Amino acid sequence: MNHKKIAILIENGFEDSELIYPYYRMIEIGAQVTVIGTGENVYHGKYGYPITAKATIGDISPANFDAVIIPGGSAPDKMRIFDKMVEFVAMANEMGKIIAGICHGPQLMISAKILSGKRVTCYKAIRDDVINAGAIYEDSEVVVDKNIITSRKPDDLPAFCREIIKALGL
Repeated sequence: MNHKKIAILIENGFEDSELIYPYYRMIEIGAQVTVIGTGENVYHGKYGYPITAKATIGDISPANFDAVIIPGGSAPDKMRIFDKMVEFVAMANEMGKIIAGICHGPQLMISAKILSGKRVTCYKAIRDDVINAGAIYEDSEVVVDKNIITSRKPDDLPAFCREIIKALGL
């Protein structure tokens, strides 16, 4: 039995597939997945899909998780205005936890100041932002640099999830 614990961070406007695909993929491998929001109970994706958060960011510690997944869409830009979201990602990184962001997910990583010197990819609209944060940008379906895993878009989800699973040692 897999006893890995995964945190998926959420806010309204998440890219539906970038939350749903990893959520069910991680459950499929036997991980315990907790969706963590900024304070609401139900969040809606870019296309309206509702997801219920199981925890609120201020009530939970990154020490309880093996990995953090940050879906894209407009959610990461909204999440980064919540200090506790930024602190959660920064602390998880300090603890050496896996931090995986897809599409606009690296926006939250930028605010947590964890991308300097790291090789990353992202949605092309925020490429300059990750470069300005000190990251080394690569246009690839998935980029792994130590504990940081990034992908560009929904088409990259199979590679993104494969690398998260590999990093978890499964």
